[in-house]
Amino acid sequence: MSFDIYQHVTQTIVDAIEANPAEMQMPWHRFGGQLPENAVSGKQYQGVNILSLWCVAQLRGFDEAQWGTYKQWKEAGCQVRKGEKSSLIVFYKAVRYEDDQGEEQTRHVIKWSAVFNACQVDGYEAPTRPEMSPLERLEAVDAFVQSTGATIKEGGGRACYVPSLDEIHMPDGDRFFDTETRSRTEAFYGVLSHELTHWTGAPHRLARDLTGRFGSDRYAMEELVAELGAAFLCAKLSITPEVRDDHASYLANWLDVLKRDKKAIFTAAARAQDAVEYLSPS
Repeated sequence: MSFDIYQHVTQTIVDAIEANPAEMQMPWHRFGGQLPENAVSGKQYQGVNILSLWCVAQLRGFDEAQWGTYKQWKEAGCQVRKGEKSSLIVFYKAVRYEDDQGEEQTRHVIKWSAVFNACQVDGYEAPTRPEMSPLERLEAVDAFVQSTGATIKEGGGRACYVPSLDEIHMPDGDRFFDTETRSRTEAFYGVLSHELTHWTGAPHRLARDLTGRFGSDRYAMEELVAELGAAFLCAKLSITPEVRDDHASYLANWLDVLKRDKKAIFTAAARAQDAVEYLSPS
């Protein structure tokens, strides 16, 4: 039987979600939001690799965001400890072939590579990272949000994206409160990031269409895209995302979709990555 990378990654994520059902939290809420990055190049992983490595970190108690192959760690002067188990990342490789008419075509084939976390190696020194002090409003983040061009109206008690008006509605800032794990600022910007991701899916932007393949699950899929987009965006902006009050009901829907379609999380993560790139063009 051939190795099924789609099934492997999806099962890793499902296992992480189900590992502590009493708390009903997604891995990125527990891990703190820092994007996983390659230990040698410093480049951040993207799409489903972010989610997969976050899940592995939660399941195995890793508290570092740096990952690398055995060879990369060796090149960095570190040694993977004997007996350590690797984790998988995926990437797509372009393959050229001739079609039935003899014309050259290109298709992308999924490949995988084994990586190890910094917690699994000897000789690694974690970089010193400045801690972000909680603020009422974050000037840099507000500037980023303004640069997206989204119309955002604050007031009332509900956060939502209204397609008919092409507006994001956010509750007043004083409706967000500190908790044991989140500041009021983190809660506010986490919810705003979720709604910004929804905003990118409008027909005249990314035209995100999850009908067809996902059928009646498209609502759960769009919410998963928004949740992943918020997690990715908050990590990019150094904000820890807030856990939704209605998280349990969404979680049940997501697990159902993931278990029935092993490629669903790949689709959701790719759409979320597209949304973040749309919001923050280079």
